[in-house]
Amino acid sequence: MRTLVLTALLAATGVSLADSLKEANALLDKGDWQSASSMAVGLGSSDGYAVAAKANTLGASVSAEAARKALLEKAQGYANQAIKLNDANANGYFELARADGRLAQFTGILQSLGLAKDIKAALGKATDLDPKYDEAYVALGLWNAELAAKGFMVAAATGASAGQVIPNFEKAIAIAPSVIAHRLEYANALLDLNKNTNKAAAIAQLQKAVALTPQTYWDKQDQAAAQKKLNDLQ
Repeated sequence: MRTLVLTALLAATGVSLADSLKEANALLDKGDWQSASSMAVGLGSSDGYAVAAKANTLGASVSAEAARKALLEKAQGYANQAIKLNDANANGYFELARADGRLAQFTGILQSLGLAKDIKAALGKATDLDPKYDEAYVALGLWNAELAAKGFMVAAATGASAGQVIPNFEKAIAIAPSVIAHRLEYANALLDLNKNTNKAAAIAQLQKAVALTPQTYWDKQDQAAAQKKLNDLQ
């Protein structure tokens, strides 16, 4: 009912849901994640909740440490709502996986291992729905790298494989070669697997990251992180 009322109000003012979603994304690109989240939630749609989940996850990355868990739990809830309203929304599954992955940092090892399987399932659903979902392939690359780096027992328990890291990142970069975050995360994954062996390859990815042109507030954050890591490695 709420969504129907909102739709009617937007139609009466000549504003479409698509335009409002575009505005929410524009606010998020500028770094105003709080306003983006509020506007997106107000739409009451699956796509709106997915954007709200993204906004809160990104917001957590630039918020005080004490506030991060609550923001990620909010993102998790919004992602679940997006899926509930439309179980074919690839963004909903990706945002659920991303929020779950960040929340895993706040749980114990046993809980994290259980969550790891849920994360992989959500990412698999996202790529099934959208085979060109570059961010999901990045997340799969990181998932395999982080778990494989924890040793044989963890890799065996979760099905993670070091051999799946590079293929997933290469697929993501083939789809979206100009995304700074992909290069940064590729370097992080390589260093997780073996800092000594993969140092040169990681530096190469970071050099590409700092050479790209940032398009959003978040791109600038990623580029600054890439530059810092590159300085540390050289």
